[in-house]
Amino acid sequence: MALTPQDIGRIAHLARLELSPAESERMLAQLNGFFGIVDKMQAVDTNGVAPLPHPVAAIQNVQLRLADDVASETNQREANQQSAPAVERGLYLVPRVIE
Repeated sequence: MALTPQDIGRIAHLARLELSPAESERMLAQLNGFFGIVDKMQAVDTNGVAPLPHPVAAIQNVQLRLADDVASETNQREANQQSAPAVERGLYLVPRVIE
């Protein structure tokens, strides 16, 4: 996927950036370079390759140090919801923003 100068102009507009023509050309080259790298990575056949839990696991055995999943705070829902403008059955009520 290659970007065009019009794409760069639209991206700059959406990001509220004002790019000079030279900056726009440089940005076009850089972004197309990134997409080129992604295309090369996607072209690699990874069928039969198991995902690694950690990048270092490819060269040495890695023991992940994961914390036990236990609650460390007490449930203070009622106390936290006292300052909420609207609560119903333990849930915060907010105005609808999408029709």
